Amino acid sequence: MSFVINSKKNSAAPASGVEDTTASVRGAEATADPAEATGATSASRTEALAAGSIDAAWPNEAAGPIDAAGPIEPAGPVKEPLPHPLQKAVDKTVVLDGSSLTVEDLYAVACVRAACVISDEAWHRVRASRARVESHVEAGDVVYGVTTGFGKLSDVQIGPEDVEQLQVNLIRSHAVGTGDPFPREVVRAMLVLRANALAKGYSGIRPETLQLLVDLVNHGVHPVVPSKGSLGASGDLAPLAHMALVLMGEGRAEYAGQVMRGCDALQAAGLQPVRLGAKEGLALINGTQAMTSVGSITVVEAKRLGLWAEVSAALTMEALRGIVSVLDPALLATRPHPEQEEVAARLRRRLSGSQRVTAQGEIRVQDPYSIRCIPQVHGASWQAWKYAHERVSVELNAATDNPIVLDDGRILSGGQFHGQPVAIAMDLLKVAAAEWANIAERRIERLVNPQLSGLSPFLAKHPGLESGLMITQYVAAALVSENKVLAHPASVDSIPSSANQEDHVSMGTIAARQAREIVQNAFRVIAIELICASQALYLQGVEDEISPENRAALAWIREIAPPLDGDASVSEAIEALAEAIREVAP
Repeated sequence: MSFVINSKKNSAAPASGVEDTTASVRGAEATADPAEATGATSASRTEALAAGSIDAAWPNEAAGPIDAAGPIEPAGPVKEPLPHPLQKAVDKTVVLDGSSLTVEDLYAVACVRAACVISDEAWHRVRASRARVESHVEAGDVVYGVTTGFGKLSDVQIGPEDVEQLQVNLIRSHAVGTGDPFPREVVRAMLVLRANALAKGYSGIRPETLQLLVDLVNHGVHPVVPSKGSLGASGDLAPLAHMALVLMGEGRAEYAGQVMRGCDALQAAGLQPVRLGAKEGLALINGTQAMTSVGSITVVEAKRLGLWAEVSAALTMEALRGIVSVLDPALLATRPHPEQEEVAARLRRRLSGSQRVTAQGEIRVQDPYSIRCIPQVHGASWQAWKYAHERVSVELNAATDNPIVLDDGRILSGGQFHGQPVAIAMDLLKVAAAEWANIAERRIERLVNPQLSGLSPFLAKHPGLESGLMITQYVAAALVSENKVLAHPASVDSIPSSANQEDHVSMGTIAARQAREIVQNAFRVIAIELICASQALYLQGVEDEISPENRAALAWIREIAPPLDGDASVSEAIEALAEAIREVAP
């Protein structure tokens, strides 16, 4: 049996037949397609990719109000850059060329603190694209967002003397987001994704502006970006404007664990702000990078969720003596959805060697749906996960600003910024993750309900005197109920904006934020099932009868959440186990 090291707790997670796309094998490089690997049924098709813990939120210091318009003078001189605030967990540099960025690469930079650089070929395209923009400005051509106003004001022509001020005004006026800041890893992903989109060479950005984006990532300067306020249509305008403020030396940023003015963060990191040129403000904020950054990280976490849901299901089958005949390959081949066959193959492997699971008719003829239909329900969620993975993988390498500077010199306005492809993918992922939790909650009920399990009521050692794990099912029920509300599709809603010029919007960033919240709730539900299954096995004293893979998983789980000999609060154990399984694949 192989093991994956959990860096945070320095313990080992038992490896499943399908390793996570970002399993915590420090220093390893991404080598496989995660969508393909999800369906793997042998070790030869697993991946070993760099990963690590995700910082859940910003430092506790309040972000404070956005600075007033205009450049901000530094509070005081900084003679030399402060020490680098990030300790890289992997010795890896991701090359951004606008066409080959993967979800795994993005996760490595955003969450594991790998470095990033722009490829030489991309620099050539960026310079050529910038030259085309400047030629149009010099010729006095009417180009949307370059020599005109924006949105409903696109018919207002801007004189050459105001072209640069137009871009500065755009960033300041659009930086009006609200709500809690995005967590650090999301902001890092936003910076990387915007840099990669600009590296395609269709945006007309200046090389020094693009380089500063990359420098923010590598020097650990993280703009404070409010998480609410994007309609997801003309790009993620408000979030990306807050990101762009820091490039200008405005706004606020986190550096070395402290939130400060953008100009101070740049100075502390040894960086200089840029003065935006023609089209650059528009190039920085017309894009889907907020929703795609949240969505990409959520896709990685959702894969871990699905794999751990299979572990918890397998342990429940061990505890309740589930019927493994439902995993028979010949049976499943009669309805040839690949994903359900893949789930069954992983469960067969995980349960191999068990003395607990049973055959049809050995104890009972049928199990309830929450056990009998695991391949079908989990498999359908994997179908949705694959679709979401495919869509965000395309969006990572897309030019999503407006207008687009084409290779033939034309600058055309279109709708490449519209977030509908990501929005629908995130809405589908919401349903997929919610279903992993829904069916797990039903299995939790079977574990704690003595009328269904035949075990001690609520898995208490002294029922009546003790309530055991009764309330864990309440908590799971509350979480899945909350998920049902969050799973309502955001993409079916649209509210016109910009005086009806932008009359259909995607709400893609809302969908992505909701997807990640559902995934976090679902991790807690799976943690509860793991704890309940562990307790059920403990009370029966049958740990030595379960399969070798499940025995390894159980030992790892009990390092975080040991079995109970009496009533105790398991709230902290649920949170700790949910965090652990979020960070590492089984």
